[in-house]
Amino acid sequence: MGVISVTQEFSCPIAPKRMFNALIVDSSSLIPKLLPQFIESVNIIQGDGGQGSIEQVNFSQGTHFNYVKHRIDELDRENCICKYTMIEGDALGDKLESIAYEVKFEGTSAGGCICKMESKYHTNGESEVREEDIKAGKDSAIAIYKVVEAYLLDNPHVYV
Repeated sequence: MGVISVTQEFSCPIAPKRMFNALIVDSSSLIPKLLPQFIESVNIIQGDGGQGSIEQVNFSQGTHFNYVKHRIDELDRENCICKYTMIEGDALGDKLESIAYEVKFEGTSAGGCICKMESKYHTNGESEVREEDIKAGKDSAIAIYKVVEAYLLDNPHVYV
């Protein structure tokens, strides 16, 4: 098994706690609401939503995938850090065993945050992951973050 690590970060005008609570803690209700054309539902199928929980993301009809399952490995609400692993689903294909993610929201002096994400692609055997697949995953993640950012800018009274 090989591991391919990819990092990305971007600036956001939203305070770290608001982004963390909207994008991570309340993702099961907010993301399907904001992106119904892509995400049909997010269901906690084991646990209480905290560390050790398993959630299933069900994609809308007409998208490339049916579902994925994530295991929450760490949920640090105080420091706005979440570690989770995609452990099952057709998005892994036959080349990937899992994808481990670490997401951090760090405050800036301007009141916003820096969103940092590290993704570790754990391959099956000697399989190789295509660069365009990694880029597509990165682009998708940033697009979701930007939708949540826009929602929070338009609704300054939520997740405060």
